[in-house]
Amino acid sequence: MKVYKGKIITCDSKNTVARYLVEDGGKIAFVGDDLPAKYMGENPVLLGDGALIPSFADTHIHFASFATFHSGLNVMNARSNAEILTMLKEHVKKTGEKLVIGFGASPYSVSDGHLVTKSQLDEVCPDKPLFMVKYDGHACVVNSALLEKVKYKVAPLRGYHEDTGEMNQEAFFAVSDYVTNSLSPVSLVKNMQKAADYMAGKGIGIIHTVSGVGFARDLDVDLERWVGRGFDNGMQLRVFFQTMDVQKALKRKLPRIGGCFACALDGCFGSADAALISPYEGTEDCGVLYYSDEKVTEFCKKANRAGLQIEMHAIGDAAFRQATHALKAALDDYPRKDHRHAIIHACLPTQEGIDICREYNILLPVQSAFINWPQEPDEYLEKILGERSERLNPLRSFADNNIVLSAGSDAPCTDPDPIMWIYKACNHSVPSQSLSVYEALRMCTYNGYYASFDEKERGSLEEGKIADMVILSKDPYSVPKEELKDIEVKQLFLGGEKYKPVSKGAVSHLLKGMTNSKCKI
Repeated sequence: MKVYKGKIITCDSKNTVARYLVEDGGKIAFVGDDLPAKYMGENPVLLGDGALIPSFADTHIHFASFATFHSGLNVMNARSNAEILTMLKEHVKKTGEKLVIGFGASPYSVSDGHLVTKSQLDEVCPDKPLFMVKYDGHACVVNSALLEKVKYKVAPLRGYHEDTGEMNQEAFFAVSDYVTNSLSPVSLVKNMQKAADYMAGKGIGIIHTVSGVGFARDLDVDLERWVGRGFDNGMQLRVFFQTMDVQKALKRKLPRIGGCFACALDGCFGSADAALISPYEGTEDCGVLYYSDEKVTEFCKKANRAGLQIEMHAIGDAAFRQATHALKAALDDYPRKDHRHAIIHACLPTQEGIDICREYNILLPVQSAFINWPQEPDEYLEKILGERSERLNPLRSFADNNIVLSAGSDAPCTDPDPIMWIYKACNHSVPSQSLSVYEALRMCTYNGYYASFDEKERGSLEEGKIADMVILSKDPYSVPKEELKDIEVKQLFLGGEKYKPVSKGAVSHLLKGMTNSKCKI
């Protein structure tokens, strides 16, 4: 039993703030201002200037990819291609991997104004295949050694650029397939374990991962299921199968389907292939809608009738329109009161689509990390979108329409850092679209658990719920909103216990997960 004394921010529906919380047997036994006499003998954990809040939820992450790239070289903070090449040169010297993986290259955050090129990669890594993924996770640059291995497969595909080594759209997916198939499952599991520990350090207690890309027989989906079931430290994993084949999800007895890649309706702004209703500024190009309206609607109807929870990626307004129309058609065809279907990103929504989300209770797992994002700076977005850039990520408009917002990193695209999500949500580059601190906290906690039907057990500090909690260094209700980014996660508790890093070997972790069929995934 533990008694916590100080600022207890429950994140419940009434924004209750209490003075005491009692944890007993892994559950919350009491929350309130006046500690009952039966608990008076306990020495309290004093929160001081900090606060106790529910654990965070990352409601959109490519966990297998993040784990892989997290173990490799992250160049996202480099400010020139020369700096990227220097980092790569040092990494190549140290790594024993046969295939070199880097992540985070951007043409917008470097002084050069363009992506690092194939010829530049060849200078620092001529002998080993090198896979440099763009920051948005929708494109890459390869060196000549890797190009020689995949050229036969990717050359006929859309998005293939042999001269620069840049691969977009279908060409990128094909290269990704080759790379992921070269990874050892045991190494991938080890990387997942390290990634989970890293996310726990950020206060995250539940991970919504989207999987199903690049592995034979969809091995990444199974590995993530088994890894999730193999955790014995309280960490929770919920798997979304990125497929439009409903039977694949049903075969694995997964209650949810969708995500990005196979369920991405369009591209992204970084590659100027997010689908727009009107062309990009100064062009006649409206981006790419990957599927016809008929195809998307057919998928949504099948998945909805099968009782699955649906998620789809939509960044541009044309894709958002397509997603909302398809989900509306599916729910008109087969009404379900508590479906919790969702549209990921929703960066440039239409008003009609917002109205549909409000009427049909469609959730929006958003990425506030995209606000004022160095990898896609405001100047770049204004250049390609014009006045539409002022309408990106309208969190206030979503909230005012009573749409349930949750928060996700889209890692490896951004770092899984809920403190930064809260800071950016409260300090929107368009001030009128900012959320209150309570709304941002609720978005990053309770709503994330609600998005996977976990809210009855976790997500708020209420009596009877599992004690998944985070101690913050400062009280977010007491600091100026401009200083929210300076708050630190001091400790994550899952089931009332301090988070324990994963200690099992990869094989034993998998074996436990393969036999633990009762664990929720």
